[in-house]
Amino acid sequence: MGGLVLGLGDLSASMLPEVGGKAANLGELISAGLPVPDGFCLTTEAYVQAVEPLGLADVHRVLQDTPADDLEALARLAARARSLITSAELPTAIAGEVLTAYRALDGVPVAVRSSATAEDLTFASFAGQQDTYLNVIDAVALLDAVRKCWASLWTDRAVAYRASRNIDPATVALAVVVQRMVDAEAAGVMFTANPVTGRRREAVIDASPGLGEAVVSGAVNPDHFLVDTASGSILQRRLGDKRTAVRPLPAGGTESVEQTAPGPGAQNQPCLTDAQIRELTALGSKAEAHYGAPQDTEWALDVAGKIWLTQSRPITTLYPLPEKATLPEKEQERPGPGEDLRVYLCFSLAQGLTRPLTPMGLAALRRIGSSVAAAAGFDVPDPRSGPPPYVEAGERIFIDLTAAARSAVGRRIIPRVFDVMEARSAKVLRSVFDDPRLSITRRTPWDLLKHVLPIAARARVPEAAIRALVRPEAALKRLDRFTTEFNAALELPQGASPRARLNHAEGILSRLFPNLPAVLPLAGLGFAMLGLAGKLLGAGRLFGAGEDGGREGGTAGSRNTDLQPVLRGLPNNVTTEMDLELWRVATAIKSDAESLAVLTGHPPTVLAQRFAAGDLPAAAQTGVAGFLARYGHRAVAEIDVGMPRWRDDPTHILGVLMNYLRLEDPDRAPDRQFSQAAAEADAQIERLVAEARSRGRLRAVAVRAALRRARLFAGLRELPKFQIVLALAEVRKQLAEVGAVLAEQKRLARAEDIFFLNLAEAHRALDGADMQDLVAQRQGAYYLELERRHIPRMLLSDGTEPETLLTAVGTAAGALSGSPASAGTVTAPARVILEPVGAHLEPGEILVAPSTDPGWTPLFLTAGGLVMEMGGPNSHGAVVAREYGIPAVVGVADATSLLRTGQEVTVDGGAGTVVPGA
Repeated sequence: MGGLVLGLGDLSASMLPEVGGKAANLGELISAGLPVPDGFCLTTEAYVQAVEPLGLADVHRVLQDTPADDLEALARLAARARSLITSAELPTAIAGEVLTAYRALDGVPVAVRSSATAEDLTFASFAGQQDTYLNVIDAVALLDAVRKCWASLWTDRAVAYRASRNIDPATVALAVVVQRMVDAEAAGVMFTANPVTGRRREAVIDASPGLGEAVVSGAVNPDHFLVDTASGSILQRRLGDKRTAVRPLPAGGTESVEQTAPGPGAQNQPCLTDAQIRELTALGSKAEAHYGAPQDTEWALDVAGKIWLTQSRPITTLYPLPEKATLPEKEQERPGPGEDLRVYLCFSLAQGLTRPLTPMGLAALRRIGSSVAAAAGFDVPDPRSGPPPYVEAGERIFIDLTAAARSAVGRRIIPRVFDVMEARSAKVLRSVFDDPRLSITRRTPWDLLKHVLPIAARARVPEAAIRALVRPEAALKRLDRFTTEFNAALELPQGASPRARLNHAEGILSRLFPNLPAVLPLAGLGFAMLGLAGKLLGAGRLFGAGEDGGREGGTAGSRNTDLQPVLRGLPNNVTTEMDLELWRVATAIKSDAESLAVLTGHPPTVLAQRFAAGDLPAAAQTGVAGFLARYGHRAVAEIDVGMPRWRDDPTHILGVLMNYLRLEDPDRAPDRQFSQAAAEADAQIERLVAEARSRGRLRAVAVRAALRRARLFAGLRELPKFQIVLALAEVRKQLAEVGAVLAEQKRLARAEDIFFLNLAEAHRALDGADMQDLVAQRQGAYYLELERRHIPRMLLSDGTEPETLLTAVGTAAGALSGSPASAGTVTAPARVILEPVGAHLEPGEILVAPSTDPGWTPLFLTAGGLVMEMGGPNSHGAVVAREYGIPAVVGVADATSLLRTGQEVTVDGGAGTVVPGA
């Protein structure tokens, strides 16, 4: 064949730029010995040569400057590109090579398929965005189909998809695959892993009579088979009605034919026999083994009974399996058939983090995790690899909960913790515990106690708790002294060498957790006191409407025992103090005409540049600088040391200030709301004490003392993370200094690239290793993971996402359900925000977010309500919402996709429901 036309057997994955994803994958299937219909590929160079004189370069330039959300403009440009291509004849030389290759196939009917260079890749599926032409039967039709395939590179959908992913239109090209048509008795698709549940070793097959187009296009209700690929056992078979079949026409092309049953029950016969199902499954397993990843395949069964594979591409929607950090893929432990099942919880999501972590962010948390495990008496062979339960998947952290799942104590404690931290995860956990493969192997609490008691003893937790009960103000003073000493210990003398800075950063990480037991007990004591008050009052609930809360005569509804208002307007909460301080900055700016004009007249990015140059008006410059001096170590996704702190980039803070400046109703001012919440909490305490007094004077004294300590200490729940983030900011500062040196020495391209290394690699860079290629590879993987929207709460070691197996609980028609988090009802427009930096939130709008960490909370001050996909009644977002008196529902599955910005939504924070309007 000529240089522009190649045989499919000559193709491989290394030829992606020349032949596109589909053709390269077919070549790989042939090299693996799998049955693929014969054919050839017209390369991308042929496309480039054919379109070069047509004026597409002008379209490329305009597309590059067109915003991805301007769909009308994109569609006009796409139509222009298609018109240029379809109105031109194929160049003579290209047409000649195509026809020569076609004659070598004996002029049989062929399928003509597009094969784009940005198609069928491991990280993004462009499937169906370019065209396919079936049963092409002569030379004229073949050349016309080639031209139409080229034009299909510029469909509206393909152009918009590429624009949304910032793919340069000038860099894409299209190859064309021409294959011998299979005279199909039946055809369809096969996934070598279950795309719904994620389970590996479970093939899903859809089959229908005739050509596979009926299945791919969704025109038919096909036969459906679920197969255990390890044993060949057919786990499920569901026969479709198969009323429509796509058949080839004698003159070329295809038609949809309504099936007529030749006899009673004919349509109840499967398209495939059990033997054919197993043969097809075996072919899929072979393809998966060749690629090293689960595959989405298309297949056809010919009239002679032979099965052919006509396409194969990665299943891009599967979440990666957890791996032990730092081990190569080939050394990962993979449970085989019959081996123990393992359960993994996504720690990243539990921290309100949906985005991936940078490599250095992961390395830092591995080091912290190792210090936690070592303090608890666990063996940690390599602290940089993390403790034994630590694993990573999709550049996010997962914790192996298998030991807890097999422990009677773990089964009692962990779901109860998640009942208040992340309620939907608790439900998923309980469903996993019902799996017979996870039978209990430990029934005593000794394994837990031998690790917890030594930490409590070293930190003198019992003594600290007793002293705090007796003298709460003194306990707060001791805590203040501790945090001052802790902060001072983070500093490194000026003039330290890069190696000393790197060692200091790792030293902070290694000793971070052992200091925290001095902070944690007081917050725990606060909630324990709240629980004690509830017991003394006979309270039926702490948060929202309990089981009896909505029934007449129920305990919680008939007595004034709602404890939730007690937690509003809490003192000693560093996060609310931070938010109110930012509001005070906004108030000062509003009082200064020049500052107000500048901050309302420029975008946050410009304001950030002016702040860095010291060029904001004095009131704004001084206010923002003062805020950052106290809170500049914080950030969105702040547990990742690779994320810029607010003092590094104050764009987010300046955007939030702009939101605050739009608040005009003085009654909605956050400081006033907070003061009112605190007053309501004090009033509720008096009501609860009065109720307790009706049952005895001593009971009233105990309730007052318990609730007073609850308010003093419960707000401290934010302090441990505040201290951790302060330490992480110092780690980031030291690493950035090291990165600057490595950039000067050309071991890194930029100083910030150090955050795409781990600690060991940073040391090697200081020893002289060039890390630029490794950083580029890591950045590519990281930015691809940023596009992932679905992150599983839990994963099993076979890939199953347990949440997909839960049966949905019915609610009122159209209502979404979650966990009650902050009582109250509000109806207002929704604002769906996936990333808080630069977010615009109008006062009173309902914030709908995947999850939140403290970096989000400045947005809470002007929100009318809160809806989160993650979280429980005691998660960060819920606590802050209660303190501000914002109605909130958390743990609402898929809220950010089911609700849309501008849609009127009613949030009932007591009932845990979200009702979208029309």
